[in-house]
Amino acid sequence: MSRILREVWLFFWRDLIIARSYRTVFVLEALEAFFGTATLYYVARLVDSAAVRQELPQGESYFAFSLVGYVFLDYLNAALNTFDSSLMEARDSGTLEHVLVTQTSLPVFLAGSAIYPFVSTTLRIAVCIPLGQANWVAVAGVLIASLLAFSGLGILSASYVLLFKRGNPAKWLFLGFTGLTSGTLFPVSVLPRGLQFFAQLNPVKYALDATRGALLAGSSVETLWRPVLVLLGFAVVLLPLSMAVFGWSLRRTKATGTLTHR
Repeated sequence: MSRILREVWLFFWRDLIIARSYRTVFVLEALEAFFGTATLYYVARLVDSAAVRQELPQGESYFAFSLVGYVFLDYLNAALNTFDSSLMEARDSGTLEHVLVTQTSLPVFLAGSAIYPFVSTTLRIAVCIPLGQANWVAVAGVLIASLLAFSGLGILSASYVLLFKRGNPAKWLFLGFTGLTSGTLFPVSVLPRGLQFFAQLNPVKYALDATRGALLAGSSVETLWRPVLVLLGFAVVLLPLSMAVFGWSLRRTKATGTLTHR
């Protein structure tokens, strides 16, 4: 166990050292989060009304509602993009083959590649997360469950990159569908009935409901057990499946000699 933790830490330390050589990126990403938050604030001032508040969960303002959705999309993007980015960066730098032929296991390689982007995302959005009555234990639990659930999609996307040497177009279709049916910037209740049905099948909706409950209402993990259970169920199914697909893709590219091709 200590060996696995050490390997994951080394992956994180490698990514941190690389990031330190581009220090202005930290400042620019923090400014991006700030400007995004400011934009939502002024949009909320324009659209906030009694009719809008009636559609929101009790006690929430539109600004708080939309801000949590904006913040959560950052995590979702990290879960979907981090494996693609890590894979392509290693391929372009010529280190991919060296890493994948070592004794480092596939789960450790994938987990190690994801740690830094998730930590970086957390620090970047810390400038705009609302404090309020947040239950931080529940927030952490919900985010971990969400990242486990959606990392499987990122690993599947990385498998596509490994096989076809280009970005996965289905990822953008998923993000578009998610933006419409998950309740990111507006409540699901305003959608037509048909789309509301699809929203109930969208795990991102449950992640957002739980995140808003923990951040804005101070709900405990016990109170949020249903959406957390949905996310964990999604992770239990998708993570092993995505690992198996990635492993098969890796063996396939090694057999065909196309592992490092661009």
